[in-house]
Amino acid sequence: MTEERKTPENKPSGRKFNYYWIYGILFIVFLALSFLPKGSGQVTSWNEVRDMAIKGDVKKLVLVNDRLVEVFLTQEASQQKSYSNAQKKDDLFGQAEPNFSFEIEKGFFNNEFKELKSDIIKAGKNPNDLTVQFVSQSDIFGQLFQWVFFIAIFLVFWNLMFKKMGGGGGGGPNIFSIGRSKAQLYDKDTKVNISFKDVAGLEEAKEEVMEIVDFLKNPKKYTDLGGKIPKGALLVGPPGTGKTLLAKAVAGEAGVPFFSLSGSDFVEMFVGVGASRVRDLFKQAKEKAPAIIFIDEIDAIGRARGKNLIQNSNDERENTLNQLLAEMDGFGTDSGVIILAATNRADILDSALMRPGRFDRQISVDRPDIVGREQIFKVHLKPLTKLNADVDVHRLAAQTPGFAGAEIANVCNEAALIAARYGKDQVSMKDFQDAIDRVIGGLEKKNKIISPEEKKIVAYHEAGHAVAGWFLEFADPLLKVSIVPRGVAALGYAQYLPKEQYLYRTEQLIDSMCMTLGGRVAEQIFFGKISTGAQNDLERITKLAYSMITIYGMSTKVGNVSFNDPTGEYGYQRPYSEQTAQIIDQEVRELIDSAYKRTIELLSEKKSEVEAVALELLDKEIIFKSDLDRIIGKRPFAEDEDITATIAAANLTDSEKNEPKLPAAETTVSETPLAIEPINQSEITETNASKSEESSSTSEESNKPE
Repeated sequence: MTEERKTPENKPSGRKFNYYWIYGILFIVFLALSFLPKGSGQVTSWNEVRDMAIKGDVKKLVLVNDRLVEVFLTQEASQQKSYSNAQKKDDLFGQAEPNFSFEIEKGFFNNEFKELKSDIIKAGKNPNDLTVQFVSQSDIFGQLFQWVFFIAIFLVFWNLMFKKMGGGGGGGPNIFSIGRSKAQLYDKDTKVNISFKDVAGLEEAKEEVMEIVDFLKNPKKYTDLGGKIPKGALLVGPPGTGKTLLAKAVAGEAGVPFFSLSGSDFVEMFVGVGASRVRDLFKQAKEKAPAIIFIDEIDAIGRARGKNLIQNSNDERENTLNQLLAEMDGFGTDSGVIILAATNRADILDSALMRPGRFDRQISVDRPDIVGREQIFKVHLKPLTKLNADVDVHRLAAQTPGFAGAEIANVCNEAALIAARYGKDQVSMKDFQDAIDRVIGGLEKKNKIISPEEKKIVAYHEAGHAVAGWFLEFADPLLKVSIVPRGVAALGYAQYLPKEQYLYRTEQLIDSMCMTLGGRVAEQIFFGKISTGAQNDLERITKLAYSMITIYGMSTKVGNVSFNDPTGEYGYQRPYSEQTAQIIDQEVRELIDSAYKRTIELLSEKKSEVEAVALELLDKEIIFKSDLDRIIGKRPFAEDEDITATIAAANLTDSEKNEPKLPAAETTVSETPLAIEPINQSEITETNASKSEESSSTSEESNKPE
């Protein structure tokens, strides 16, 4: 279903009539009729009527349904001043209205009327002059109103129910539109202001998508050579890398109708609605062909079929997927519609959806490298009109490895907010560094109360990490170490600057494991006790060890096998025997124990260096690579010149250190596609709540090969 965009030219004038006023008026009328006295004429009582009848002023009494008594006076009596309050008008049909009326209990009138006759006789009057009529009539209006009222209540309920379920379109709820597509149409009348020049850092992906736009603009160029326009392209990549932004750029550049919706828009509580919406979507697109359909988060309906644990169940999602498959490449399809879709879970999509003829192209939208990050920074720095001259885009790109486009946009925005918070008239490099720390590590906890004993443990723990990494050949270069609390429960961190690499050798992984264990080993050496601050460290090295043994085949006993199951094919069953599981557990323990012993030997030999770094941390709270060069000497391994220059440039000067401190911690982000969390990450020590937290930029899910 398409929606017309409201513009100042076509915007309706005046207030729109609200139909709920009708319901309100009906309700008020119902209340009025319910509380108004029943019957007609002025209300009186039996005693007063009895006195009137004895005087001879009453001409007729009418008993309606044995409940209501209507009193008609004689013509002479009705003109008397004593009865000035009597009703004296006719109804719409010219019939005289009763002068008085009152209600009685059932059976009351018979007894009282007998006494009234005897009283009239005693008064010397003729009782036959008083006429009594008994009338039985039904309240047609009241019954009709009750039916109308309950029908109105039912219609209001029906109206609200379908409005809540989203069955209606822009013009109000409508049950007949529940199977219509919810796609939003962008065409020449609804211009999208995003173009390919607004997409940076995704040159290869942008090239692929631009070719699809060229297919639609110049189809003859390709069909003359016998080529066919691809039917679909799937954008695959981690969250925040710019998949939806690419689709918006296509909508702005293609010049053809562009239908945009989410995979969840097909999902509804009614059976068959999803398939109906798919049919309606493609029907609208074919009517406007050539056109593009963009389905964001297609994994909501495109998951692999046959995974339902309930046998013989009617899965509405699978019915929707079947209809989508038929529309994309079925018996009656044409080539006038191109499908674009985006997902970060391509491994769980159905194989029939991924085959050529449906999604002919899979475009990888991965995290940008240093060159791509520099281009993205330039795009997001344009809105910041007041930048200081010291802002270096290359330095920012080098200090944010693994950042996606959305994270870089957040860094630029946070830098502007931090500068405004301190009343600066320009955004400086210091603000960007603090913004990076704020985005990754959380807000600095200036008011957190830490005991001197805990602070000492944190200092030695972080010094252990720093010194272990300093003297390990394959560890990442250190950027800075801090014991400033930040985030929810983090008391300290050590930040490293990873290399731009995608493959890791065994010795690199083992060095990373030893560096991660440096904090726990330092506590054991200097205090003879261990704390809960290493919980996150142990979780990371355990995941790393199991990945080395079960995924990367780095064990001689287990062999060159991989038990990785990204598609969930194995389900709840593991693809190896109990005996193999015991061997894996044993290999993991031996690997971690050997790394622990190696770290103990290293830090025992460098005990004085660890103590010197810890004392410096207790004094300054934040130290940089230049401080470690001064305290324990140059690192005994050659480093990449670009990385070394970046580290030197990132260190703050003494004048900058004296500025009001904002969050100064940064967590390292690894760009490796391997499912290894501990690599290239900063370490965060825990509070005494027995839990440590670290912002890891290389999550197991986001860095698995798509």
